[in-house]
Order: sequence, then C-alpha cells, then structure tokens
Amino acid sequence: MYLLVKQQQVARDNLDRKVFLEGLAGTGKTTAGIERVKQLLHAGAPPTRVLVLVPQRATGLPWQEALRRSRAPGGAEVRVTTLGSLARELLELFWPLIAADTGCARPLAPPRFPGLELSQYLMRRFVGDEIERRDYFRGVTISRNRLYTQIVDNLNKSALVGFPPEEIGARLKAAWRGSSEQAFIYDDAQACASLFRAACLKHNLIDFSLLIDILRKQLWPLENARGYLIRRYRHVLVDNLEEDTPTLHDLLGDWLPHCDSALLIYDSEAGLRRFLGADPAQARSLQALCDLSVTLDRRRAMSEDVAALHFAMAKTLGRAEGPLPKHGNGRAALRWPARARWHPQMIDWTVQHIARLVHKEGVAAQEIVVVAPFMPDALRFALQARLDERGVPHRSHRPSRALRDEPEVRALLTFARLAQHAPGLAPDRFDVASALTTAIEAMDPIRARLLADALYRDGGLLPFENITDARLQQRITFQLGERYDRLCGWLAQVPPELPLDLFFSSFFGEVMSQPGFGLHRRESSGATVANLVDSARSFRRLLTELGPAASVNQDYLRMVEEGVLANQYLRDWELDRSEGVLLAPAHTYLMSNRPVDYQFWLNVGSSGWGRRVYQPLTHPWVLSRHWEAGRKWLDADEEAAGAESLANVALGLLRRCRKRVYLGISEYGERGMEERGPLLLALHNMQRYLMPEGDGV
Repeated sequence: MYLLVKQQQVARDNLDRKVFLEGLAGTGKTTAGIERVKQLLHAGAPPTRVLVLVPQRATGLPWQEALRRSRAPGGAEVRVTTLGSLARELLELFWPLIAADTGCARPLAPPRFPGLELSQYLMRRFVGDEIERRDYFRGVTISRNRLYTQIVDNLNKSALVGFPPEEIGARLKAAWRGSSEQAFIYDDAQACASLFRAACLKHNLIDFSLLIDILRKQLWPLENARGYLIRRYRHVLVDNLEEDTPTLHDLLGDWLPHCDSALLIYDSEAGLRRFLGADPAQARSLQALCDLSVTLDRRRAMSEDVAALHFAMAKTLGRAEGPLPKHGNGRAALRWPARARWHPQMIDWTVQHIARLVHKEGVAAQEIVVVAPFMPDALRFALQARLDERGVPHRSHRPSRALRDEPEVRALLTFARLAQHAPGLAPDRFDVASALTTAIEAMDPIRARLLADALYRDGGLLPFENITDARLQQRITFQLGERYDRLCGWLAQVPPELPLDLFFSSFFGEVMSQPGFGLHRRESSGATVANLVDSARSFRRLLTELGPAASVNQDYLRMVEEGVLANQYLRDWELDRSEGVLLAPAHTYLMSNRPVDYQFWLNVGSSGWGRRVYQPLTHPWVLSRHWEAGRKWLDADEEAAGAESLANVALGLLRRCRKRVYLGISEYGERGMEERGPLLLALHNMQRYLMPEGDGV
C-alpha cells in the first residue's frame, strides 16, 4: 500500500517505539495503524502478542477485515477487542481470587453477564415494583424502558469515570439550578440505581457497570490479573482513543511503560461518544507517555471541492483559521432543492437524485448514505417505499431502536403468541393481519385483513377452506390461500413449550425465508431475525439460571412488546458494508467511520442537529471527570454543548464525503411546523465563505 512520509513514520520506521498519532478523520490514521500491525507481524512479532483496542466492536471491523485479507503471517489471529471484553476475560479467569471482595452474595457460584436487553428486564423485575409503590419519576413522560436505560447509563458513567455509584444523585442535583421537582427525580434515579446494584450483587449478575467497577477496584490492582495482560500483549494499538473512556485511559497510563511498542490513534476535533462517557481531554494526556508524536494533515477522502466546503463550514462554526483554500469550489460540492415547502417534497427530491445517481450516472448504491439527526419509522418507511419503487437497493441501521420496531420482529412475535395458546397472549386482529402481510409474499394489507376477519377465531387461525364465500376466496386468490395454509399447518404442529429462540429460528428457516414468503432472499431481514434469536436465547438461559421459571416464553414476549431497547449486534454493522444505500442517524453513520462518495442530509432545518438529547435522569457533561464539583449547569453551557455537537457532526460528515453533499431542506418539517434549526442557520452564514475571492463580504 502506498503511504505518505508521515504514515511511514508510524507504519514502518518506529516499530519499537510508542507513537501518538493524531489528525482529522480521513487523513489515513487507521490505514497507517493497520500497516503497522502488518509490519510487526512480518518482523516476527507473534500475532498473539498484538492487541488492538477500539471503543466499540463496530470500530474494529476495518481492522479485522484488512488483517484477514492481508498476507501478513497470522494477521487473522490478531485480537481486536474492547475494554469490556478484556474486563470480562479477566473476571472469568481470576474470579476465584477476587469473588469474595466483589460484594457478590455467592462468591463460589460463577458470575452471569446480562447485556442491555436483559438489564432492562432485570431492572423491571427488581426495581419496577418499587417505582410503582413509591411513585418514583412522577412527571417523567419517557417510556419505562428509556427510563431504565438512563438509570443503567448513570451506573455506567460512575464506573467509567471512576466515582462511587452512591454519588450519582448528589452530582446531578449539585449542577441543577431549576425547580425542586427535578431534584426529586435525581433522588429517585439514585434510589433505583442503588436497588439495582444490590439486586445484581445478590444474584451474581455482573452488568457492564459492575464489571468495570470490579476491573478498577479488584482486578487491575491484582498483580496476577494486571501482569497477565501486560505479559501477554507486548504491542498495543488503540484506535479512536478520544472516543474511549477515562477507565481505559487510566489503565493505559499504567500499561504503556511496560509495552515493547504502542500506537495511540487520536482523532482531532472528535468526541462523538461523549454522551457514552468518551473523554477526549483525558485521552490527549496520554501523549506525554509516548516517545514520538506524529500529526497527519493531508486529506485522503475529501475532494478539493468538499475540502473547500469543509473549510467554509469550519470557519462558520469557529473551528478553522487561515485563508480560504486556493483550490476547490465549495459551492460545487453542494446541492439543495430549488423549493421544497413540505416534508414529502423533500423526500421525493432526495429519492429522485439518488435514483439518478444510481441508474444514470452509474454510482454504486453503497457509495450513497442518507442521514438525519434522527431516523424515525415514518421517515425510514417513506424513504424505503420510494427507493423500492425506483429499484434502488437500500439498508438501514438504527442501533437505539426497540426490538419490536422491526416489522419482521413484530410478525414473529404475533405468530409466537398464536403458537403459545396462553391466556392473555392472543394477538388482536390488526396484529394478525399485519403479520400475514409481512410473512406472505404478495399479500397486501387489504387481503390480509380480509383473511384475518374471516379466519382468526379464539386466538387461532382456521384453514383457508373455511371461507365459504367463493367471491372472497377469489379475491384473496387460491395461491395466497395455499401459502396461508402452509403457514397455519406449521404453527399447528408447534408444541407450546418450545423455547422461543428455537421457534423463531425454525419458523424463519422453514417458512418465512422460503420461496413464496415475505422474507425470501432478504439479507437484512435474516440479520434482524438472527438478532431476535440471540436475544431470546440469552433471556432463556439467564432466567433458567436465576431459578425455575415456567413463564420464560411469556415473560420474553411481554418484555419485547413493552419496547425493550435492543443490544448492539455486530452483524448489523457488518451489514452496513453490504450493497445498498444506507439510511441511518448521523451519529450512527459517523461511528461506522466509512467514507462515501455522496451524502444526503435530511431535515436540515431540524433543531436535532445541534441539540443535546433530552435525558431527564442523567447528564453526560455533569457526570464527567472534568465537571467542577458544585458548579451549576447554565444556559451558556447548554449552548456551548449544542455548538460543539453541531460542529462535531457536520464537520465529521464532511470529512467522510468524497464528492458531494445534498441538503434535504423543507420549509415545514415532519410535524408541519416551520423549522429553523442551527445547521440551517450555519449553512446560511457559511455562504460568505463560499464566495469567489473578491466577491465576498
């Protein structure tokens, strides 16, 4: 691979030193890091002695793919992992040595590790009744599962930042300067966090926050555990250091002096995961422990025109100094609708230009991404329907969604309820019709509703032959009736006690993925169902370990239908690299760290581009290591946080664009309200920096 001189300093010339590498996104930092691993392996470093740390598993995909394809000896054996995975490995290895000090009630029993989905269920099981009994969170209007995730997030922050979980409420209240009602809500959040932690310790449940707590307090101080990592991994590389947490930075501070070599990769002006505990300032402090600092400043992704646009946007947002670049025309990298008054017109304009790029200009669909501050179901469905009409392949990714938000999942849940025959689980007629529409190819909603009206009785489905009206049979068609009978026949043979993960897997494989059914040859649907199977299997195993439970299936169905937020499954990120236009929230796309030729920014007028997500039970800035104790969170702080978020997202998107940005602007937003958000205002102010020299203000 051709490398620039500064990249060669990192990849080939300093393999026995500790290097701090920084630069903007798109300057080739990860490329240099991957080449460094290859050179280490060619120089004789055992692959089992090389470790690549990333803030989340998805960030490690480019490393894994590149090393797997490389000819470097043992490239596929290099471990690419996260802090959480390392902590779990250490805990499982050294549990007998530290179990008695963790506070777990049964130190002789093995620990259990619930993910996000199971943590929400356990929160409801252990804390839900107390919330109802004490009337906690009165006035908070978010869903119960969103409430649970914010309580879990508070515990995660305390562990990752390094303060006792008993201080969560006090820290939040100390920064609050509004009504006393919000202070009571923080007290409620503290009480629930303490109850949940106590319940986890009682049942040997090691959620992520407790795992990191144990890592900091028991495992890392233990010479055997710390020495195990230091002796095993002699060459450490850390990508996106600024997106990781103070706990990892603390560990690296102890670890780096013992390494044979190290590479710390720092993305300048990033910090996209601050709401998850990322700490760019703490990350930069590790530069002092390195032998060499290298800065990459030559762009590898942006064209000249996009670079000029990036400069103009950075200048507008207060992130750039110096003269306007001599080369490149920022205006040439922008496209916007001549006039879009209503939101559907903006969507039509977007799909029209995507179809033109794909069908007339020969652009590969995977080189196009459509982003918005949020990607609600209505927007995603409108885009998908219009792209389908024009024959444009597409895929979507929304990590923070609930499991039930996917139509495939809703259909499988409905059929599972039909197969259970349990009191109170029978689906309503509308859900049955919707499930039939999803499950049977060419089944439209009208005929599905006719089938449900005619054949859904007492919580079960009757055979197609039970329709005695010949005209109704002909309207539905015998072909669809035959597929319907195959589906019903399969459901009739399912024993009610069959575990749900086996039911979902078998029903998908033997019915819904077969020719003539709705999920035939749909890769994205297969990944969604695989996530559901994994979720149901983990739920069954955990509840079985917690004790005899005769209602595992029913409890799982209720949990998912109540809106439990899904775990982040790696296969979703892997699917993002497949063929098709990507539809995703802006933050999700940015974390995939993959440049494309064309970007479409929708809902440009939305206030969501520069607004901190409302979280009534938590606050990522206050629960950080750098927040001064007792200082109040003021309007100026909120404004500064919004400006920082806008700059990080807008400039981050541009650094990952090669050719052109299309701005989806409508005078009225999705709700029919006029929108004048901060990104739209910034684009208007940016115009003066896009003027040719001599014509500007």
